[in-house]
Amino acid sequence: MRKPLKTIPLLPQFKDFISKTRKGKRLTKDGRQLSLSSIENYESVYKLLLKYEEFTGQIIEIPVISSTTQRLFITAKNYWEKFYKNFSAWLYQRGYIDNYVGFQFKTLRTFFNYLYNEKHLNIGQFYKNFYVRKEEIPVIVLNQDQLNLLLVDENFYKGLPEHLKVTRDILVFGCTVGLRYSDLIDLTIRNIEKTSGAIYIIKESKKTEISTRIKLPPYAFDILHLYWKKQKGLFPVISKAQFNKNIKSLGELAGWTWEVGKERRRNSQKKLIKTPNGSNYRFCDLLSSHIMRKTAITTLLMNGVPEHMVRKISGHTSGSKEFFRYVKYSQSFVDVETDKAFEKLVNNRVAMDNNITLTKAVS
Repeated sequence: MRKPLKTIPLLPQFKDFISKTRKGKRLTKDGRQLSLSSIENYESVYKLLLKYEEFTGQIIEIPVISSTTQRLFITAKNYWEKFYKNFSAWLYQRGYIDNYVGFQFKTLRTFFNYLYNEKHLNIGQFYKNFYVRKEEIPVIVLNQDQLNLLLVDENFYKGLPEHLKVTRDILVFGCTVGLRYSDLIDLTIRNIEKTSGAIYIIKESKKTEISTRIKLPPYAFDILHLYWKKQKGLFPVISKAQFNKNIKSLGELAGWTWEVGKERRRNSQKKLIKTPNGSNYRFCDLLSSHIMRKTAITTLLMNGVPEHMVRKISGHTSGSKEFFRYVKYSQSFVDVETDKAFEKLVNNRVAMDNNITLTKAVS
């Protein structure tokens, strides 16, 4: 008689996985607790799997291989291939893009690694065959002219409503220090250090637990001085969602309304993404809190600050793929300016040769 393939429900195991992470019973490779954002990501995947079960009307099961027979091995392999195909198809039908779909399977691979390596469930390692598609999203940053408008144009600043003045101040400060929004809005007086006439912000990242020490230019300290005695934190607390809306409104008032388009890959095919009202995306529509950190890093790199020093400020590791994207982006601007300089040299050389030729012809 053939042995049936034993299975256990996936969602209760996933819920236990989240619970152990929240309680600190799952740690990173270097022994640190996982961040709150990681737990929130796990919960997001759990909710999506729950919706998928409701859609299919079937419980997602995890095959447990009780013996090494080839039949059970092939049955489990086929089961996971079918799950990957059906779940990814369902995600794409809901309009999700490759990065989002890839993130779900990346998280599932982490979960299955936990079951296999830490709970010692013999579930096989078929989950390692789940594709994790990832698209490199174009880097959106504020250039020097845009930063100058925010920083020095008094008429623009005075014409803003009060809530956008606050948004402008936080945005300029964030584009200077390069902190993540969650770390920026969490700053208090304890994060300020005054040494030999210089003023520093010292902050440990919530996400990475890496400490950074950033020297403030005078204008950034002036911005802080407007707020730090008016509430507990250095800045008024604005929800991230509201701050993102405010930045878009600020960009629109600044005239950053040119169309840039927005393309994303869905099942490896490029798709033009439209706004909810069906129009093309403008530059201001793409602004969010992430632009502060990206702008700070690329501005430093474009102005010649060595990479290792920028990483020290941003908290990136030496092998960070994300940081390398900023390096490539800033280098593209350096290349443009270099080409302009060489073009001037060539034009000057051509003009000089023409003058010599003309002089010889006249003489």
